[in-house]
Amino acid sequence: MELHLIDGQFNAADAIAILTQLAEVKIKYHENKVKTSHNEEDIKMRERKIKNLQKELAASREHIQKQTSSITINSTINL
Repeated sequence: MELHLIDGQFNAADAIAILTQLAEVKIKYHENKVKTSHNEEDIKMRERKIKNLQKELAASREHIQKQTSSITINSTINL
C-alpha cells in the first residue's frame, strides 16, 4: 500500500514551509518518546534522530533557497 503524501511543484517559501512542518511533526514525535522512555539507549537513539532531522532540514532549506525556479517535491510512504 502506498500513501502519496506530497506530489507537486511549490515556490521556495511553500516548499520550506511544508518540509519544516513535516520535520517538526517527526521531531515532536521523538521528543515525546524521549520524555516517556526509561531506556537510555532508546533516548540516545531518538536524540540522534532529532539532531539528524534538524541537520537535514537545515541543508534542505539552504538548497531550496538557492533555487531560482519552482521546487518539485514527491513523497510516497510505502506500507
